[in-house]
Amino acid sequence: MGFLVDMKEKYIKIKSLSISDKLLNFVNNELLPGTKINKENFWDRFDKYVHELTPKNKELLEIREKLQKAIDAWHKNNKSEEFDKKKYIQFLKKIGYLKELGPNFKIKTKNVDNEIAKICGPQLVVPIMNARYALNATNARWVSLYDSLYGTDIISETKGAVRGKTYNPIRGKKVIDYARNLLDKYFPLKKETWKNISEIPQVNNNRLNLKLKNPKQFVGYVKKSNNLSSLLLINNNLHIDIIFDPDGTLETNNPEGNQDKAAIHDIFLESAISTICDHEDSVAAVDAEDKVLGYKNWLGLMKGNLNTVFKKKGKKYLRKLNLDRNYTSLNGKKFKLHGRALLLNRNVGHLMTNPAILLKDGSECPEGILDAFITSTACLHDFKRKGNSRTNSIYIVKPKMHGPDEAAFTNLIFTKVEEALNLKKYTIKCGIMDEERRTSANLKECIRSLESRVFFINTGFLDRTGDEMHTSMEAGPMIKKGDMKSSKWITAYENRNVDVGLSCGFSGIAQIGKGMWAMPDLMDNMMKQKIAHPLAGANCAWVPSPTAAALHALHYHEVNVFSKQKKLLSKKQTKLSELLTIPIADRTNWSIDEINIEISNSAQSILGYVVRWIDQSVGCSKVPDINNIGLMEDRATLRISSQHIANWLHHGICSKKQVLEIMKKMARIVDNQNIKDPALKGHAPYQTMSGNFDKSIAFKTACELIFHGRTQPSGYTEPILHINRLLKKN
Repeated sequence: MGFLVDMKEKYIKIKSLSISDKLLNFVNNELLPGTKINKENFWDRFDKYVHELTPKNKELLEIREKLQKAIDAWHKNNKSEEFDKKKYIQFLKKIGYLKELGPNFKIKTKNVDNEIAKICGPQLVVPIMNARYALNATNARWVSLYDSLYGTDIISETKGAVRGKTYNPIRGKKVIDYARNLLDKYFPLKKETWKNISEIPQVNNNRLNLKLKNPKQFVGYVKKSNNLSSLLLINNNLHIDIIFDPDGTLETNNPEGNQDKAAIHDIFLESAISTICDHEDSVAAVDAEDKVLGYKNWLGLMKGNLNTVFKKKGKKYLRKLNLDRNYTSLNGKKFKLHGRALLLNRNVGHLMTNPAILLKDGSECPEGILDAFITSTACLHDFKRKGNSRTNSIYIVKPKMHGPDEAAFTNLIFTKVEEALNLKKYTIKCGIMDEERRTSANLKECIRSLESRVFFINTGFLDRTGDEMHTSMEAGPMIKKGDMKSSKWITAYENRNVDVGLSCGFSGIAQIGKGMWAMPDLMDNMMKQKIAHPLAGANCAWVPSPTAAALHALHYHEVNVFSKQKKLLSKKQTKLSELLTIPIADRTNWSIDEINIEISNSAQSILGYVVRWIDQSVGCSKVPDINNIGLMEDRATLRISSQHIANWLHHGICSKKQVLEIMKKMARIVDNQNIKDPALKGHAPYQTMSGNFDKSIAFKTACELIFHGRTQPSGYTEPILHINRLLKKN
């Protein structure tokens, strides 16, 4: 790996560091200018702190391996006996996997933006290496309800309401009717119904002539040529903006003129309240070149100058950050609402290193430490303009931590970064991804380790399932993937995350989040299912697109999350023993067909993701599944699929020959799906795997993830992906 890297990277010696010229030039010439940190001080402090932190980083990873070996041995030694959960829990305590529970406490996080503390709503996750996607996600704070309804399966295509290539007024009428119903539901009028409003409302002397049941819901307006052009309403701390079009100048889509009898042109929903800009699971970043691309985009967001030009239907378009929105309040004063989602930054976890910097012993720099320094420095540019955080806080989401000691190490990293950048302690806030089994089992103590920094806990079903299977690999064959969602441990995991967060005082201070809706084309299903997240007491939940954010925002109009959280505080906490229920199959007499179908689904998912990652550097995209349903895939989905097949192989449910045959069959299907996929335009030409199995690095990588899955650290996919992507690049 080092040899390959040396061929690619040109290193420059600074202090005891060897730094890629690409990274060095970016830091010295783009990142630091405009801050009060000079390059000599930056590199001097980085050199000092990275060498202080790296040994602890290595030690924590060694503890992971030590604990895993102990758990493997326990399962092997107790295989002949009926599983004894009490004995198992005692063992986990003995080896230090389960930590002693400390006294009750409340988090002490200060200077948190309202988007975190006071507003409940959708959260987007976007790959930071794609500037256009990053801008779209940032600008998704306000999204058109009409567009979100018209373009999705929320509105049925029956009775002539087909989407088509041109505007369909029949479908448009359905959209208008749906929107009016929503207004009646969430912003009811005192005596009338929104359905019957046939004129543009009037605001005179800052009073609205429409009588709302709750007059406090009317909070602002905009007038154009003395006519109302914008009516701002609020419900559960979420705004909606009703846009009127009295002169028909906005209705470019409808050649027949404004279809709405009250000249409502659109309704803009406050949608993605926050957005995670991701340097981790949704990107393919293996060297300095890749890292710098992500860092540059993040810097552009913090400076407020990120833009990109793209082509659509032969026309060029400029995409840049939206401005704030201007209104007049009820006392006649002007005010602004934030026009963009609050941006959080997901750094990588503790496992991976990156060849962008080599340490004094020639080893690669821990990537999580590098991310913390670079992404935090970029935020200094925002402190002057307050375009993102109005409290001058830095929000870093930290994934894949295993237990309280690793959480404490993250706290130490952030402390060192603050010292290096002359920041007040606890300026850097931490989001805890509750996606590893040892973190779930010790969540309260993980939060205690970060009690003055934590702004977020979030469940991640897929990564968490991957770790569940890897941790208990020797316990026996796992249930089918589809059965995991209804298994005892995952119900306990989801409930306990909320229970612990509320008991630690998160409500009104920090977010309790839920995971991703992975099917961006199935919005009707999302609307039926994802309301479960606010009902569970979650402040936010992940969505795959701005459209999904707008639609999911309606769930937070439906449910007052803070009221829900108050009720949940009185319920009993979910027991730890339920969380530690291992999802082993109680019967394994599946038919050959059942086994082949299960493996085929996983194999197709693995190949569909890996071929894009290795060959085209696509870290997250809508990948068609075996039934051609588009699923948002990232490394979490890859981890669960590869670990599941690895588990079944290990326990003899299937054979290596059987899996390899299925992999080759699925490769042909994936090839056919990818060849004409418009999502891959702008990337390297697609290279087929079928007929080229011996030479396809992508196919070999996918197989390696399965056949070597059992020996990968915590079942992670990154080590295998990174080395093979570097092979491909070189």
